[in-house]
Amino acid sequence: MPKLEDLVTFQRAVDLVVTIYDVTAPFPRQELYGLTSQLRRAGISLASNIAEGQGRLTPGERRQFLSQARGSLSEIEAQAIIAERLGFLTPQNHEAIKAGVQKTGRALTGFIRWVKSLDDKTASPRARATASPTHRSASIKARTSGGTGAENIPTGNTNTSACSA
Repeated sequence: MPKLEDLVTFQRAVDLVVTIYDVTAPFPRQELYGLTSQLRRAGISLASNIAEGQGRLTPGERRQFLSQARGSLSEIEAQAIIAERLGFLTPQNHEAIKAGVQKTGRALTGFIRWVKSLDDKTASPRARATASPTHRSASIKARTSGGTGAENIPTGNTNTSACSA
């Protein structure tokens, strides 16, 4: 398992956070607890979810946190569009964020694919969707031997002495 600092995805996420902090510094003071905070928190969430996923034990858990990181990346993208429309971001600063989102997104997508391939390799046959359920064999056997299959279904009444003749 690679160290967190060695992950290209994490490095790009941190670079994007630094860019976000740089471009949001001149935002209006009244936006300190609004859009400024939202953009910064989405950036921190992106890097933090990558880090938390790296600390998880199974590929499935790791993918869950990487999926949350992808959501944070989409938040950054949406908030940057809003900030530009409101006149808080210059077109150049918006492009800087957009470029960071794209670079980080490509790295994150590749990392998710790699983690998924690990998950696919370690999945047991019972966990795979292609595995045959064991309960089907009894009904198939009943149909091929002339039975209705109903004889394999428990009725819930196991007390035969209470039956009237």
